[in-house]
Amino acid sequence: MVKFEQIKGFIFDLDGVIANTSVYHAQAWHQLADELGVTWTDDLANQLKGVGRMDSLNLILKSGGKENDYTEDEKVKYATKKNDNYLNLLKGLTDDDILAGMKEFIQDLDAHHYLISLASSSKNSPKVLEALDLAKYFNERVDPDTLTHGKPDPEIYRRGAEILNLKPEECIGLEDAVSGVKSINGAHETSVGIGDPKILNEADINFTDTSQVTLANIKKAMD
Repeated sequence: MVKFEQIKGFIFDLDGVIANTSVYHAQAWHQLADELGVTWTDDLANQLKGVGRMDSLNLILKSGGKENDYTEDEKVKYATKKNDNYLNLLKGLTDDDILAGMKEFIQDLDAHHYLISLASSSKNSPKVLEALDLAKYFNERVDPDTLTHGKPDPEIYRRGAEILNLKPEECIGLEDAVSGVKSINGAHETSVGIGDPKILNEADINFTDTSQVTLANIKKAMD
């Protein structure tokens, strides 16, 4: 692991790291799975964490043995329906929905002049950051439409460093999903896993919840 003093930037996932919008994603996907006749399970919900829209739909269809039942146009229609439902659920989102300690952590990074970028596979991330009143702290945001591969491929986190004009070893990535941690590690950045350390056991640093994520705790873990 690199030294804390080498770190110049932080790259964030959004859902489950900054705000609990992952709950709304799961709710919208659950409703679509029911409509498609696919059994919703906790394992399926975990597989979708940090995964893009079309990839998530394909995982649901594969889970139900229905991966060959729909045309691409039909899949786009269902993915759009899910997204419309998700946006509906997001109405009323405020900074009260920011996960414990994360607003203070982001403000602390800003105060200490760290660069910050967003590496979310969600195309709705700009709207969410605005609703949470956090957009002003993010120097850059990776546009999911410019990516060839989704998480766990490292592309999104490599891009998250590039848009900050930083080397991978100068960056820390924060994730709550296995696919995201793999993506950070594949990009050769320091990974912070937020959640069950038994599940996120590939992360360089583990915190069980967001309230533990502070500069001081990260420094301590890297020393």
